[in-house]
Amino acid sequence: MAPRAYWKGSLKLSLVSCPIALYPASTSAEKTRFHMINKETGNRLKQQMVDSETGDVVESDQKGRGYELKKGEYVEVEKEELEAVQIESNHTIDIDSFVPRDEIDKRYLNNPYYIVPDGKAGIDAFAVIRDAMKDQDRVALARIVLTNREHVIAIEPLGKGLLGTTLRYPYELRDEDSYFDDIKSPRISKDMIELASHILDTKAAHFDPSKFKDEYENALKALVRRKASGKPVKTVEREEKADNVVSLMDALKQSLKGKGAAKRRAHAGTSRRTPQRRAAKKAHRSAARARKAG
Repeated sequence: MAPRAYWKGSLKLSLVSCPIALYPASTSAEKTRFHMINKETGNRLKQQMVDSETGDVVESDQKGRGYELKKGEYVEVEKEELEAVQIESNHTIDIDSFVPRDEIDKRYLNNPYYIVPDGKAGIDAFAVIRDAMKDQDRVALARIVLTNREHVIAIEPLGKGLLGTTLRYPYELRDEDSYFDDIKSPRISKDMIELASHILDTKAAHFDPSKFKDEYENALKALVRRKASGKPVKTVEREEKADNVVSLMDALKQSLKGKGAAKRRAHAGTSRRTPQRRAAKKAHRSAARARKAG
């Protein structure tokens, strides 16, 4: 069964437009989740909304939205009033500009969505917009309303479709200076930098998300399986951190030495096998010569 579209509307580039649908590109459905239960009965607990002053339980028909003007004073906003705030991006993604991909600060990236044509009518226009973007190596910036909020969305080609990623606003990001200003700038020797660079080289790899393993998720599932089958669960004592202080230079050298030892072991294993292979080849040649002579 095809997933339900999260948003439907139009993608517009100047006078060219096409109907599209958005689908969330990420999911948390496979993550292990726990419910709150009554330990005495085993029944699941449910939450209730309670008036902060009276302590009374508030029924669903009494719930509303309010904006806090000052402490304890709210202005109520009705659902119909929110829906009346109509702006074009409610139903249309209108491309405002195209920017180089590498100019987008990764801190602004929020949630990813797959964008596909909605029906056959706009496939040609969709393909034109997508393929034009492929040739430019640029990302489109547009606006979209999701869950009663307007977002800036970055759109780029992905296979036969488009990838849209909502962006955070500047006011949603914290200023890095308040976190980084107190970081000292110690004098580091060139030798240390070179040793660290060598360690980086030994760990060089390519981005391969198929190798990502959620060890904690796997451990949670194993825990649930053991509990469900009635098997005892062993508690593991935390290892105490070593209190011996190792100098930074020694740590760097030992790190490289560990890598070197591993390479030497691998090379030694190859070397040990080499004489055996040579002996086998020599015996094979001798037998061949004997057959030829006979």
